[in-house]
Amino acid sequence: MVAVTTMGWFSEMGSRVGHHLIPSLSAESKKATHLGILAFETAKTMSRLVSLYRSLSDEEIFKLRKVVMKSEGVAYLNSKDEAFLFSLACAERLEDLDKVVAAVARSGHKCADFGLKKFDLVYTDLKMGYIDLAKLEYGSKEIEKKVQKMERLISATSGLYASLESLTELAISEQKVTQWKKNCTTIESEKMNFDILYQQIANQRKQVRHFRETSLWSKSFDKSVGLMARLVLIVYARMCVVFGPYIPVLPAITLRNVLSPRKREMTPVCLTEPTKEQVCSRSGPIPTSSKSSLVRFYSRRSILFLSEDNGYGSEGFVKNNRVLHAASPSTVGGSGLAFRYANVILLAEMYLNSPVTIDHDERENLYEMLPENLKMLVRSKLRKNVRSHHMEDDESLAEGWREALAAIMGWLAPLAHHTVKWQMEKNFVKMNFDSKPSVLLLQTLHFSDREKTEAAIAEVLVGLSCIYWYENRRSDEF
Repeated sequence: MVAVTTMGWFSEMGSRVGHHLIPSLSAESKKATHLGILAFETAKTMSRLVSLYRSLSDEEIFKLRKVVMKSEGVAYLNSKDEAFLFSLACAERLEDLDKVVAAVARSGHKCADFGLKKFDLVYTDLKMGYIDLAKLEYGSKEIEKKVQKMERLISATSGLYASLESLTELAISEQKVTQWKKNCTTIESEKMNFDILYQQIANQRKQVRHFRETSLWSKSFDKSVGLMARLVLIVYARMCVVFGPYIPVLPAITLRNVLSPRKREMTPVCLTEPTKEQVCSRSGPIPTSSKSSLVRFYSRRSILFLSEDNGYGSEGFVKNNRVLHAASPSTVGGSGLAFRYANVILLAEMYLNSPVTIDHDERENLYEMLPENLKMLVRSKLRKNVRSHHMEDDESLAEGWREALAAIMGWLAPLAHHTVKWQMEKNFVKMNFDSKPSVLLLQTLHFSDREKTEAAIAEVLVGLSCIYWYENRRSDEF
């Protein structure tokens, strides 16, 4: 076992992990440096962690089980098996948490406190069952205050990012003005009034200074990592409660020990009591004695899901996302067509709701977005439709198609919207500080049956063609 110095971050843990695990913050920790420019990456990580925390509330889990999983599109195209869908949701949330921990651990290496430097070992001990999860309360007043504090820091850091961008634009304008002054005559320069621009620059610099003081920019590595480290443990414990009945490898926890104080009297309708209790009596890291400042890690080597070399950025995310690669070849995502089909569906939705009839070029552009097998399916359906309807039925046929397409789009379009939203949320190139619960893959077209999805898309495109043909024919008559 490894003896380490004081675990300053456990001062953030409060009574949730036991008072005997809360040594005072070391003098070395108090001298820790500020985040500075790394505040933006830290804010992204913090927002993803808060998003995970919010996604595990009773309300969100109830919504997942009773609304998302029961929605017509998910049930028809993805699956009706609740256990399967829960396993997908759990696996994705756990992978998201692993990615957060990888980022927290990387920031922890810059901390003064040795316990934070080795946070990956703390997380490993958590997964190995060496930390008493029953003491990690979810949703308590104290934790809610900490989460709200993190949200304020995220908001201020987001404000700083936007203010710096605006200041950069104003600085470019100032450079242009300075260059113009050098090239123009004194009379021309006197006629121009640049006071407004200079005042805007001064105000913007003042705003930047304010956000630097109130955001993560001025916070130490120890402070920011300590906040996130505590919430990581609580999020993992909550996942064990919510998803434990569906994922046997997760440590089993009794609900009465993990529910927040105000909710212990009522068991959430979305949760199931585990069949056995397996709460460890040990907590790690653990002091060697009640008076000693030394703590021990049970684990010598981290078992983080991601390595530091490939766990960050869009490429690393796609490479390491096991849930993403779990889709079989018979699914839309397994065929690599999820984003493509989502764009087709959204474009068709726009044309259907447009007050103006789509023209021939727009129809051709939509048609060219299809893979060859779907083009053949659409052509086949169109030929059958033309043979089975007479000219005098055109008007009623068009109205019938509009009603039919509205019904199909009612359950197909949400999956397409969620597919695009999921892609945007996972685009780590952009600075995304949104801490709201994110979209799950099970809500997208990724796990949708390809044959059913293509049949629905073909039906929509055939309907649009019929509506287009009738409305253009009617306009020609007038």
